[in-house]
Amino acid sequence: MITLGIEGTAHTMGVGIVDSEKGVLANVIDMYRPPQGGLHPREAANHHADAVAPAIEKALSEAGISVKEVDHVAFSMGPGLGPCLRVAGTSARALAYSLGVPITGVNHCIAHIEIGNLLTGCDDPALLYASGGNTQVIAYADQRYRIFGETEDVGIGNMLDKLGRELGLGYYAGPKIEELARSGDVLLDIPYSVKGMDVSFSGILTAAVAHRKKGRRLEDICFSVQETAFAMLTEVTERAMAHIGKDQVLLGGGVAQNGRLREMVDEMARERGARMFVPDRQFCRDNGAMIAWLGSLMYRSGVRMEISDTEVRQRFRTDEVPVTWRS
Repeated sequence: MITLGIEGTAHTMGVGIVDSEKGVLANVIDMYRPPQGGLHPREAANHHADAVAPAIEKALSEAGISVKEVDHVAFSMGPGLGPCLRVAGTSARALAYSLGVPITGVNHCIAHIEIGNLLTGCDDPALLYASGGNTQVIAYADQRYRIFGETEDVGIGNMLDKLGRELGLGYYAGPKIEELARSGDVLLDIPYSVKGMDVSFSGILTAAVAHRKKGRRLEDICFSVQETAFAMLTEVTERAMAHIGKDQVLLGGGVAQNGRLREMVDEMARERGARMFVPDRQFCRDNGAMIAWLGSLMYRSGVRMEISDTEVRQRFRTDEVPVTWRS
């Protein structure tokens, strides 16, 4: 079965195509980059509306198939930014209706887990999901993907992007912060905010901006922010693994591309006798292939949706989804 997936939760318009037997056939990513400031949902949605048709055409070309060979359409139903979600949902409904094929709306967070399982060979990991809008530690238990810890305020990626704007690094700031941090060598006083299994990043942002106003080097600020925030994430991930007895940890989300975060989680896993798994960078980021793959899993497990069932959900929780495709 061939599934075409459309991703549109935030800054990325992605279209992926998967074959249920052969895996990923195409993965096209078109990311919105604001000319200045941060991400505005309406402007991102306008970008997605312009980009979706060319992305579909490019994905079909990469996959080497015609649109008539698509058996099923999936899309990111949430969580995410409302205007962006609605572009993805409307596009998916129009395509499914015109082709006369079924449609499945999927949870964006769970899609990160399942594409990681497919591409890395892990089968029962704890997922550290670190992205712009979401930061969660997730694992499978009793027919659901359960959230064992999460941010109490902003996602780690949003914090880094806000910091980038305050420091004059522009948007999308994560890679620039990572590069500057490599030259940092002074660990500044930054709040370490772990509250049980949850984390908080707003205090880190405030402290980092205050250090800059005091004339601290950009390199030391970025170094200190990364070391503190990533240590927090590693701590709660290790605690979750111990609590639920997992010996695999999977990284997902755009911040999972960060080399320092990978180093810290990998060291933690090895000290526990566990293994860390990370998919290729294009599959850490938001992408259409992960939406297509989860949609394929859901449909083949018996999930069926009518058009009336596909209303987007901005606050679509990971643990609301019955996991019908795992025993």
